[in-house]
Amino acid sequence: MSSSLNIVISGGGTGGHLFPALAIGDELLSQNPNILIHYIGSKFGIEKDVLPIKNVQHSLLPIRGLQRSLDFNSLGKNILLPGRIISSLSKIKQIFNEIKPRLVIGTGGYASALPLREGINRKIPTLIQEQNSFPGITTRWFANNVNKVCIAFEEAQSMIKKQCIITGNPIRSEINTGIQEFGLKEYGFDKNKKTVLLFGGSQGSLALNQMMDKMVTNLSISSTQIIWQTGKNFFNNYSHHENKTVRVIPFINNMANAYAASDLVISRAGAITCSELTVCGKPSILIPFPAAAGNHQEKNARALADNGASIIIDENKTMPTELASIIQNLLDNKVKLKSMANSSKKLSKPDATAIIVQQAMRLLN
Repeated sequence: MSSSLNIVISGGGTGGHLFPALAIGDELLSQNPNILIHYIGSKFGIEKDVLPIKNVQHSLLPIRGLQRSLDFNSLGKNILLPGRIISSLSKIKQIFNEIKPRLVIGTGGYASALPLREGINRKIPTLIQEQNSFPGITTRWFANNVNKVCIAFEEAQSMIKKQCIITGNPIRSEINTGIQEFGLKEYGFDKNKKTVLLFGGSQGSLALNQMMDKMVTNLSISSTQIIWQTGKNFFNNYSHHENKTVRVIPFINNMANAYAASDLVISRAGAITCSELTVCGKPSILIPFPAAAGNHQEKNARALADNGASIIIDENKTMPTELASIIQNLLDNKVKLKSMANSSKKLSKPDATAIIVQQAMRLLN
């Protein structure tokens, strides 16, 4: 295969859309180093920080999603949206004219819509990878017009007329390569104490941060070590909790070691998070985001909980003191933790990324 095989991978806004894009790109390159991958995202999404660090070829569009909040700030952003779309369309055409992609892959989020549209209009082979049980807006808009749709959950098929391929979610190849010893050393933790990892997705979760804010003292007193990813926007509100057993971080770059260091994970129930938990074989307490479209986080969490890999907590019905008690009881029950870890591992689909790439490459034949 020649070096002229250029592929566009678009997706972002949140880590749930960006990291699958990166996982697919890594797998494509591992199979054929001559491929040229150009990532497309938004300058308002998490990709603006991640892609430069990854040192990959990329473009950031001046596009952002429709703001659903009813306040003046959101109204102002929505007023600017038509102009941002026009500017982004112009940039997309320029990118496609320059690199002449032979394949376009979209992993969701507002940043993937325009590249998929351009690919369809130019009759370039296109593929969508949908992470959630309830498909996102971009998937619902374009699914019937792309060549293939790969889904992680069977339930998503009921929302898409086109026949989909069930593959599981693409996970970064390095996510389960962390080493516990290195992870504990990175955070300055004691290997003889239990470690809890809490995060609310790549951008953080106000509700989860508020819960940990009220639990952290009691957990620390009980000698529990805590890795607490707050999200960049919330970090300053909680950084004062930092001490030798509590590490407060805006964003974790090395999630592999963070997972490896942890005995229990507390998180939202985004599709990629759930997939990472199973690939890493981690027991978890999942707190689904109640406003998620189609209640898809509840469904994601249920898939793990029904198989004994997780405990689901309702953020609106559970007090921090109650959650702290649940955490402590789990950490004190080695047999239960081990059983949950084993159940989690059994649910993993480690070959998902390779299968998606296989489907994508078939479009070029």
